[in-house]
Amino acid sequence: MIRRRVTVLGSTGSVGCSTLDLMAQAEAGGSGAFEVEALTGGANIARLAEQARRWKPRIAVTADPARLQELRDALAGTGVEAAAGQGAIVEAASRPVDWVMAAIVGAAGLRSAWAAASTGATLALANKESLVCCGPALIERVRRSGGRLIPVDSEHSAIFQVFPHDAPGQVEKLILTASGGPFRTVAYEAMGAITPEQAVAHPNWSMGAKISVDSATMANKGLEMIEAAYLFDMPADRIDVVVHPESIIHSLVEYVDGSTLAQMGPPDMKTPIACALAWPDRIAWAAPKLDLAALGRLTFEAPDEARFPALKLARQALQVGGSAPIVFNAANEVAALAFLDRRLGFLNIAAVVADTLSRVTTSGVESGSENACDSALAVDAEARRIAESIVLGHAAAA
Repeated sequence: MIRRRVTVLGSTGSVGCSTLDLMAQAEAGGSGAFEVEALTGGANIARLAEQARRWKPRIAVTADPARLQELRDALAGTGVEAAAGQGAIVEAASRPVDWVMAAIVGAAGLRSAWAAASTGATLALANKESLVCCGPALIERVRRSGGRLIPVDSEHSAIFQVFPHDAPGQVEKLILTASGGPFRTVAYEAMGAITPEQAVAHPNWSMGAKISVDSATMANKGLEMIEAAYLFDMPADRIDVVVHPESIIHSLVEYVDGSTLAQMGPPDMKTPIACALAWPDRIAWAAPKLDLAALGRLTFEAPDEARFPALKLARQALQVGGSAPIVFNAANEVAALAFLDRRLGFLNIAAVVADTLSRVTTSGVESGSENACDSALAVDAEARRIAESIVLGHAAAA
């Protein structure tokens, strides 16, 4: 039986809820036992309190200081400590446990992931920004603490599961798969009129609005390329992307002898979460089963970088190095949110990213530095400021 003392950062979001659901299934099935140290969430106090009553953590934290009394009232009589604010989240992340799920979305999740990386725990990382903004430094921090970093993105989990960790020189290439999003076959002339409602309607995955927009622009695949380069110490020219609309093969590893290994499964985020939760073991849960005969066929095609320029911009940022990936991520987040707010057209998302990359100096973030997180966040803030000014320029010209 797998036994873990755990903290879930971002427990009220999709990944956090799935993590707790898997823990419950594992306990019910007799394949796991979990003690929860801390749960952190955002504005959904009712859900956070419900989770805290079920799992009895030592502390439950909301990111919103204004909601602290509401959380305290909801937890009255439970014995669970209530806290609020970013400082409290970082403190919760710093507590000694066996396993931490880092699932706070956006740059807001970087400080807590950075704190968790120093505890010696296994860090299950679902926060893209932590790797994109601070990848080498974060990985080194986990290594020095005696912990292990396990990626939770389905693509990186797939690579992790078939990658020869003891013999990385056997690998020729990493191949990330992409669904192509909802606009893979839409005429380019029609893409300028795409609405937020259309962009968040992903054909295969159930995701948050911003992540769905990233899938629609393929910026998510650009971010994943950067993450893969850091996670598996692979140069940009040995990371490929292939469009695979069925989302059954989640990524592939090509070996020097011509063999290619793929991890497959129905599109369900609980599978990579379960892998990270139990690694190096496996836990039983009510997983959807893969029926290849029912699928009939799997299809693949090269990505169209003219239609989806974010992919090319991400590769260029990775090749430039330094803090260019941080700038890419920050500008993309500003532009994607502006699109969701109807302040920016769909085709202008990549244009804002490109313009921001051309304006921000991309110095390096030293991997061994204790200040790497602060340095990365400073670059992130500057890139966001410039990207927002560019968005305002687009709005004024519209």
